[in-house]
Amino acid sequence: MTGDALDFVSRETTERLQIYADLLEKWNARINLVSPATISQVWTRHIRDSAQLLPLLPPNPTNLVDLGSGAGFPGLVLAILGVPNVHLIESDARKAAFLAEAARATGTEIHIHVTRIEAAPPIETRLVTARALKPLHALLPLACRFHRPDGACFFHKGASWKTELEEARLSWRFGVVAHPSSTDSDGVILEIREIERAV
Repeated sequence: MTGDALDFVSRETTERLQIYADLLEKWNARINLVSPATISQVWTRHIRDSAQLLPLLPPNPTNLVDLGSGAGFPGLVLAILGVPNVHLIESDARKAAFLAEAARATGTEIHIHVTRIEAAPPIETRLVTARALKPLHALLPLACRFHRPDGACFFHKGASWKTELEEARLSWRFGVVAHPSSTDSDGVILEIREIERAV
């Protein structure tokens, strides 16, 4: 798959994503799911930004763990796009309630864990995602709770991603590929593998 991941989805899937976007706008008036400044750009700033992970994932994934899911980016978007057995970990009960309602409204099967990442049940997976959660050096120990040795992590990162890599390498060893973001000219998707502590 090349180009915009949303160019390849069915009309039904597009309609489900629109239901999600409409619900997000409605709930965002009551709880802070995304910045109010970006709600009018939800398709480009959030949905397309999340969907760009799809062509980077290995074929036929079996499950995925999304850390700090918030409003469902990228985990719920990937589930709507067909990634099976997605686990969303979110400690905020109000945001978890939104995720449950969005999954119900879009007919999407997901697993929601209303807990801190550190306290989440062990879920072994080859795929871990996170978006706008923590700096890389703080994200890696959280990801390692779930990440299998033969798996990969996919993290959205902004303009400071090179600095984050340098800081993380003080305590961690890992392989990394920086995929240019299709929605942020300064951002990347970091694909990280073979993670182990350096000290």
